[in-house]
Amino acid sequence: MEQEEKIIMENSWTSNKPIKGLRHFVLVNEHKEKGNTIFLMVSVLDSEINLQTTYDELTNSGNWYKGWSDLPKLQSISEDYLIYKSSNKLKGIDEIFINDDSLFNIS
Repeated sequence: MEQEEKIIMENSWTSNKPIKGLRHFVLVNEHKEKGNTIFLMVSVLDSEINLQTTYDELTNSGNWYKGWSDLPKLQSISEDYLIYKSSNKLKGIDEIFINDDSLFNIS
């Protein structure tokens, strides 16, 4: 459990591959699901792009790097992002729920 508490201290992450065209994310929330810690990650550029991942996926898969990697703009924001945004203009935004103890809770 101590490892999971430490991971929360590192809020910024870079995806090894673009997710809907973006690579820089922040960890904004966590919850338990069937004994696993699930983290909610949100793109730093577009809150519509968010995902849930497990502790193991985040730390052991090789798909994520701690911190934000200094990437050229075309690697940080790919053409896939423009395609995603143009195809989702009419869809609503999913709400993101943040726990009271989240570092991103400003209320």
